[in-house]
Amino acid sequence: MEYYNYIKSLHLIFVITWFAGLFYIPRLFVYQIEAFHKPSPEKEILGKQLKLMTKRLWNIITWPSAILAIFFAIWLIILMPSWLQQSWMHVKLTFVVLLIIYHLKTHHFYKQLQLDEVKKTSNFMRLWNEGATFILFAIVFLVILKNAINWIFGVVGIIVLGILLMLGFKIYKNIRSKNPDA
Repeated sequence: MEYYNYIKSLHLIFVITWFAGLFYIPRLFVYQIEAFHKPSPEKEILGKQLKLMTKRLWNIITWPSAILAIFFAIWLIILMPSWLQQSWMHVKLTFVVLLIIYHLKTHHFYKQLQLDEVKKTSNFMRLWNEGATFILFAIVFLVILKNAINWIFGVVGIIVLGILLMLGFKIYKNIRSKNPDA
């Protein structure tokens, strides 16, 4: 088990790069959607560049990071099967499943935008961007606090985080409506 910490480190590195991709890609979607509604030639110039940026981010960073993070996570569970008997790990794995679903749905949005199918608004994508933040908070607190977590406070904390994110989104939306360059 002398290599356990190396596997854990690699898992953490790829989780971080996976989340980096998941945090940035919806922001690029916002720009793509907004560029789609601009007049020519700005629409075509920005659209082409943003498609290239999203393609590179999604295929070179985000997908490989997701696959490697999951691979090293499975390896860690093989090395430490007792984790599967702990309740915090069950909750964490539930959030990991939600993260994978979030990733796959983001992939669906990616494919649509690569085909110039704009079916969502830029405000929707700004809100969608907060999904990864919510999942990250939940997973980090579960991993760090493990059994010490008080489930009631944990659930209330996640709900409060969601409310704060929604309030932040509304405030930002109001600021943008008054100043479109914000």
